[in-house]
Amino acid sequence: MLESILITIATAATPLLIAAMGELVVERSGVLNLGVEGMMIMGAISGFAVALTTGSVWIGVFAAILVGAAFALIFGFLTLSLVTNQVATGLALTLFGLGLSGMLGEGFVGRPGLKLGRIDIPFLSDLPFVGRLLFGQDPLFYVSLLLTAAVAYFLFATRAGLMLRAVGDNHTSAHAQGINVVAVRYLAVMFGGACAGLAGAYLSLVYTPQWVENMTAGRGWIALALVVFASWRPWRVVAGAYLFGGVTIGQLHAQAQGMAIPSQLLSSLPYLATIAVLVIISRNRRLTMMNTPASLGRPFVPER
Repeated sequence: MLESILITIATAATPLLIAAMGELVVERSGVLNLGVEGMMIMGAISGFAVALTTGSVWIGVFAAILVGAAFALIFGFLTLSLVTNQVATGLALTLFGLGLSGMLGEGFVGRPGLKLGRIDIPFLSDLPFVGRLLFGQDPLFYVSLLLTAAVAYFLFATRAGLMLRAVGDNHTSAHAQGINVVAVRYLAVMFGGACAGLAGAYLSLVYTPQWVENMTAGRGWIALALVVFASWRPWRVVAGAYLFGGVTIGQLHAQAQGMAIPSQLLSSLPYLATIAVLVIISRNRRLTMMNTPASLGRPFVPER
């Protein structure tokens, strides 16, 4: 019983972890992209539609990554080249993604989809308790953990990661040192979009292999909150993702047990937990300001 609950928590946490890891890189570069929800939902519909059309789940996954990156490129062009307001552009991207996905997915509602199967490692998958939990998950579960390790290594152990953090902390100084601030931010934004698209594909090809309009259900906003919750540190994102995944699964089990609590209140628990965590974090203003990239959300216009 406990093993099954932990497996479902891991499944619920994986899309949050992937999307939040991409947004962490974006914000480390000094860009605030509030369009994660829109990119996730576009990844979900594109992954589902392409997988169903081609008969290949992996082609659907790659299509979702490309669509997420393409949507991020739109955001990048508007905010980095045309220097539009990042908050307004991100919100517009989310609204656009939600509307476009509903239109594109109209013909796929109710159709059974393909599912990315779990990996079965002989002997290891049969180990008691930890077998299915650690060695019997879907491939994207392992991708999410490798992604976390790769991002942590990139940010804190490579020259390119140092350049990205320098751009996020002080883009003027970084530009004076010869770093192409706009190019670095473009790459970071596209990486974040690719991760959001992959997270969306996870929802429609692993979590619930079907297309339902607005199936992201606010997970993009939770991913944004996770980055702040983790103080822009990759491994803390893992803890936050699994915490919120546990809250999500907990409210589903509570509903299944028929607890005398309105189902609407139980369904809102993950979002209430998000608000509570952000309020607690914001009370320590010194810690928040110390970890926040100094140039976050600030436009950069290179001198001519």
